[in-house]
Amino acid sequence: MRYMATYDMMETMRNANQWLGATALSFASYPIFSMTPNPAFQWISAWGEVTERTFDRMVKKPDWGIRTFTCDDGRDHLVSIDTIVEKPFGNLIQFAVPGRKPMKRRVLLIAPMSGHYATLLRSTVKSLLVHCEVFITDWHNARDIPVSAGKFDVEDYTLYLTEFMREMGPDTHVIAVCQPVPLALAATALLAEDEPEAQPRSLTLIGGPVDPDANPTEVTDFGRRVTMGQLGETMTQRVGFKYPGVGRMVYPGLLQLSSFISMNSEKHAKAFSEQIARVAKGEGGDYDRHNRFYDEYLSVMDMPAEFYLSTVERIFKGLEIANNEFTINGRRVDIGKITTVAVKTVEGGQDDISAPGQCIAALDLLTGLPDSKKASHVEPDAGHYGIFAGRSWRNNIRPLVLDFIDRNSGPDAPAPKDEVPKAANADAAMKVTAAQDAQAKDEAPKAANADAAMKVTAAQDAQGKGKYRSKSGAKSKFNGKTAGRSGR
Repeated sequence: MRYMATYDMMETMRNANQWLGATALSFASYPIFSMTPNPAFQWISAWGEVTERTFDRMVKKPDWGIRTFTCDDGRDHLVSIDTIVEKPFGNLIQFAVPGRKPMKRRVLLIAPMSGHYATLLRSTVKSLLVHCEVFITDWHNARDIPVSAGKFDVEDYTLYLTEFMREMGPDTHVIAVCQPVPLALAATALLAEDEPEAQPRSLTLIGGPVDPDANPTEVTDFGRRVTMGQLGETMTQRVGFKYPGVGRMVYPGLLQLSSFISMNSEKHAKAFSEQIARVAKGEGGDYDRHNRFYDEYLSVMDMPAEFYLSTVERIFKGLEIANNEFTINGRRVDIGKITTVAVKTVEGGQDDISAPGQCIAALDLLTGLPDSKKASHVEPDAGHYGIFAGRSWRNNIRPLVLDFIDRNSGPDAPAPKDEVPKAANADAAMKVTAAQDAQAKDEAPKAANADAAMKVTAAQDAQGKGKYRSKSGAKSKFNGKTAGRSGR
């Protein structure tokens, strides 16, 4: 009961703050106060509006917001979000565009289970929907999953990925973003050994911790100072009585969010005080820059405790993927068994979450794959968020990924060159979906960019190990590895 009471206490505090905000907004908005103009009431009303919205969205799953798509015929087509595979802990969904001719590229986006919903990749989906059939893993909030559904750890996650890849078929191109990168590599290796005919055509790994020790960061350093027992005692709780998953052990999203906020409290305090001032002046809006950013940033989900703890213990502390020692049900998964799937790694030169060197380590594990099927790219000025959803992704990385997909689509699928924009012309190509890409632009304030990057690796906040820092002048194993892969 101690853990359950703690979970309910956090939910009680969130609910109380939401109520206080709604009460202040209602009180200060009474028409009678308009008879005696006083700026204090405008400020109280603005504070209430911002506070109520802030605490309300913490327990709501954001909407995808992808409703129409402008096709080559110049008409808007409705976008249908269809469930292809339904599972207790996550679904495989498709963004179908009825009335549009089938696209040659079939892309499976593997979203991170790191404390935020798959909607974090909304802008990535929009950018790929232009010329691809897009599918994505949509992970569920653990608080809504009954205990009777059983456990869910890194092994179960990997088996989910193999089932999704098998359902998609061999003409699939997989793009894994951040946290799932090492497990996507393991899932592909498992298929390569057991069902070669079900393997995807290509695998693009973006900013993931294949080898956290290749270039440790401040985030991964924290794991050296705590034991697994301490993590289990302080970071996991039982879901309270309000949700269907009552009694399930989870890493609470609210606990994770509070740690995020505390790490950059001054920046967040400034952002919210400025938003209150804008609302008081009548300059705020439901879809202004602040709300577009924080609607996603503050929407958190609980992770199964066993998934969180096994990620820390096996991927970061034990380095099972980095040492090619990962096992499923006691059976070793040999990454060297991948011999036909083309693999590309993408890293950001300014990534302070999965620093350069952590992801490219995957190429050294692919001992059975010829160099002609390996590729890597480091975007010099991009941070973690930018390599999959920012300007760097739209202008530089996305065209390179599409070109890599086309070059590895097989002899029976000629590259649709007319659909692949060159890096210099990416913006022109994206104009056909200008209305849909409004949220994909760099809408977050620069001061909050680091925070946006942090949110996609929530499961890594207390993870990893290492003795180096990824700041300027830091020691790193990455330098030599980059030089060795730069020609690929």
